[in-house]
Amino acid sequence: MTSPAIPEAAPRTAAQRARFVVQKHWARNLHYDLRLEIGGVLVSWAVPKGPSKDPKVKRLAVHVEDHPLDYLLFEETLPEGEYGAGEVIVWDFGEFEVVGPEGDDAAVALRDGVLRFALYGKKLRGLWVIIKTKMGGGKRENWLLQKEQDEFAQADYDPETEPASALSGKVPQGRN
Repeated sequence: MTSPAIPEAAPRTAAQRARFVVQKHWARNLHYDLRLEIGGVLVSWAVPKGPSKDPKVKRLAVHVEDHPLDYLLFEETLPEGEYGAGEVIVWDFGEFEVVGPEGDDAAVALRDGVLRFALYGKKLRGLWVIIKTKMGGGKRENWLLQKEQDEFAQADYDPETEPASALSGKVPQGRN
């Protein structure tokens, strides 16, 4: 599959921006996968209800296995019987940069359990934070994803109000 280049989201700052994607995935259950390019891989979280632009809403984000960079703009249907079988669309994509007191090293911020970042996507923009929690009793690594208050915040936001792929415009048949 040939991946189109991600267009410049905004002028680059002194710190080189990395790429991100949010894939909407109909596997056993509908969920969104947040993937940030860090250390040569896509560090990934499954976000069951999808990202919210409402700063009052904290979304569960379950850390899952890293994915290769060539998965960045993956959009197709995984056949039954394969891991993650189901339809995948690129719900949003763009660039991100680390912000905040922890500096610009995303790997260090993740190790410390708090990553603040700015997204420059088609749908998601502005400041975000993902925080590691102790929820889940050690069975899985749970984080919380939250939009920070800024000009891109939107009260009562539901990601299902923007069902189309940001890459292809595709809206899967019979699904939001």
